[in-house]
Amino acid sequence: MFAATRTAAAARVSARAFSTTSARSADLAKLLLIGRLGKTPEVKRTRTEKEYIAYSVATTNYPPPPPNPDGSRPESTTTWHTILSFNPAANNYLRTLHKGSQVYVEANFELREPDPNADPDTPQGQRQIFLRHENIRLLKSPYNPDHNSNGEESGEEES
Repeated sequence: MFAATRTAAAARVSARAFSTTSARSADLAKLLLIGRLGKTPEVKRTRTEKEYIAYSVATTNYPPPPPNPDGSRPESTTTWHTILSFNPAANNYLRTLHKGSQVYVEANFELREPDPNADPDTPQGQRQIFLRHENIRLLKSPYNPDHNSNGEESGEEES
């Protein structure tokens, strides 16, 4: 009798190990980037005056594309990704990063279709990729010969 009860309880526990939410709510579009900040993250404001941070990450396709039929290899190309952060805690950290920092970024990815009534030459008339900041890790600070190992500027003071 007790063995049957334990088996039934174990079956209920293992059944709970799987999510009961629909597959639709678990859909995900995420972009992972390892690259360098193209410029120091910028503070911006929405039309409703909500503060956000915009930053760009440059990635280079490596290894380079396969060789051409004549044996020459095309140059590697750099792709620029603009990421937006609306999280105040993350924004405080993003303000401490500098151009040239190597970073690992996780961003949610959304493809926005063009507005059919907009001019095709404007951003609203073109398909856009929207990247919303989720996480960032500093992998390597940029080399700056004007700073010593303590992070202080080196050089002589003027009298």
